[in-house]
Amino acid sequence: MSVSIRLRREGAKNRPYYKVVVADSRSPRDGKFIEIIGTYDPKVQGENSTIQLDRAEHWISRGAQASDTVRSLLKKNKARAEASPDQAGEPAPAKAPSVKAAPAKSFPVEDAPAALAPVEAAPAEPANEESASAEAAPAEPAAE
Repeated sequence: MSVSIRLRREGAKNRPYYKVVVADSRSPRDGKFIEIIGTYDPKVQGENSTIQLDRAEHWISRGAQASDTVRSLLKKNKARAEASPDQAGEPAPAKAPSVKAAPAKSFPVEDAPAALAPVEAAPAEPANEESASAEAAPAEPAAE
């Protein structure tokens, strides 16, 4: 079986998005594949591809042939991995905006506003005996 590493097209019309897959070279472009090892978005500027370099090297060592585009993506990702070895083959994490929490105000119990004061459990109101017996009694039969 001849194995190749190539791009599988996804996305919408005029908005392509590719997955880097390991597939049998005889299968159709968007058909069956063995493993997904990365992604590629040509519309994004800058870091537009992520590839698991260890899996790509594994398949190449097993005889898989990379397509021309995938070969160039592998070179770019290897160069990027050498520049920052801590994130080899992984996408850059999105930076969350840093929000500093305001210190909570604490009030002494005697100075606490009424809204923040603890509420004591009030005893339940006794039910009105007349309304309870009226609800429990069946309706009077209709006069004939």
